[in-house]
Amino acid sequence: MVLRIIWKSEIRGEQTVKDNAVLEVKNIHKSFPGVRALQGVDFTLREGEIHALMGENGAGKSTLIKVLTGVYTKDEGEIFIKGKEKAISIHSPQEAQKLGISTVYQEITLCPNLSVAENMYIGRESSALTNWKKMNADADKILKNLDIPAKATQQLASCSIAVQQMVAIARAVDMNCKVLILDEPTSSLDEQEVEKLFGLMRDLKSRGVGIVFVTHFLDQVYEVCDRITVLRDGKLVGEYEIKDLPRVQLVSKMLGKELDDLSDIKGESKAEASDDSVPVLEAKGLYSNAGIKPFDFYIKKGEVNGFTGLLGSGRSECVRAIFGADKVLGGIVKKNGKEVKITSPLAAMKNGIAYLPEDRKRDGIVGDLSVKENIILAAQVLRGFFKPFSKAEKEKFAEEYIKLLDIKTASPETPIKSLSGGNQQKVILARWLMTHPEYLILDEPTRGIDVGTKVDIQKLVLKLAGEGMSVTFISSETDEMLRTCSRLIVMRDRKVVGELSGEDLTQNKIMSTIAGGEK
Repeated sequence: MVLRIIWKSEIRGEQTVKDNAVLEVKNIHKSFPGVRALQGVDFTLREGEIHALMGENGAGKSTLIKVLTGVYTKDEGEIFIKGKEKAISIHSPQEAQKLGISTVYQEITLCPNLSVAENMYIGRESSALTNWKKMNADADKILKNLDIPAKATQQLASCSIAVQQMVAIARAVDMNCKVLILDEPTSSLDEQEVEKLFGLMRDLKSRGVGIVFVTHFLDQVYEVCDRITVLRDGKLVGEYEIKDLPRVQLVSKMLGKELDDLSDIKGESKAEASDDSVPVLEAKGLYSNAGIKPFDFYIKKGEVNGFTGLLGSGRSECVRAIFGADKVLGGIVKKNGKEVKITSPLAAMKNGIAYLPEDRKRDGIVGDLSVKENIILAAQVLRGFFKPFSKAEKEKFAEEYIKLLDIKTASPETPIKSLSGGNQQKVILARWLMTHPEYLILDEPTRGIDVGTKVDIQKLVLKLAGEGMSVTFISSETDEMLRTCSRLIVMRDRKVVGELSGEDLTQNKIMSTIAGGEK
């Protein structure tokens, strides 16, 4: 169809579609009950380019991807693939693959108990499946050709998450994909693994594959992408070459308002506690079965502090020990100056401690329950399941916190698994706020969510601290920690190596402390 459009434009003496467009969608609409997910969206992907698809959670990115991969059927609009003279309809992921559109999702959808080669060929009609020697040889050839550090015969589960992502990409490439969609592929990877993945993406780009890259990491967009398409509220904001869109303008377009590098957050005063106040919570020599070295910790009323360090440094293990989520092997914990025993999450909750975990899908949401049931869950545990909230109480609480946190959901009865990632995170936050904790632990509360929701959560943290709540805030993004925390505990190799506050709260000081500082 792309060719047919070009012929028409040549007759008119003009060209409206680039010759190297491999995928083009025009005026795509998609609605669900009560929600207009896509409204007249256009998108063009060219051969041999990496094209970022950006927008807040709920902007329409996932819906557009699902329309392109046949998970959803479009309500209106046209899809064109290079080599097809007419607009196409895609009714299933299998049909999308036959057309040359493959998708690799954030959560690996391969079979960890099978070998790398089996994962590459499973579900495909191939003579290799009936000849194990040929299958392994073919798989090894592809892996070598794409410089993927894996062997055909090794079990997929033995590979790192990054290599598993690459195997999924190799499978797509071997199926002659023209369009490769990568949906948040780097969210669980460390810096070295991200670089390996980017190397593979650049290799595929040089081979003429068009790549749609969905991510919330702005630095990654500017490192590897050629163009950016921005969606907001289901509508197209625009398409831009990377050199023409500074990141401050990108954030502004995603949010629909002027935003000078999140200056509205920077301008707010950080919450600091008075030196003479008794800590809300204090730990001495605390350690658990997760391998962290014994550490000391305190937080005062109305303070926002945080743990910082590289991936695997022990940040999450420290707060899991404080909350009793891991088995505590030693140490003393005091609450408001009095020694307490916190040996389980329930004991922590009874002591006014709340914990939003790092992995919201595994440890946070209950996918099949409604937004309402997810919100009241922790409060119901504290109250006891033999004293259930009434229907009216549940509805009142749900409506209150949906409004408070601006949770975008069709209704309180909507299954939480159908919400965007950012709104799922807000529901879990609502769950803990409903318990009215004295001390709130937020472990990566903004990971994998859009810039707008990040701003909302950062503002909320400062607001809660201003009202007297103590908050520990953990983030992989150092600038986010610097915006919200008045004191940082620095970790390396599962050991506390320093503590920074005041004028020492700088990127350079954090990095130097991680690299060589000792407490």
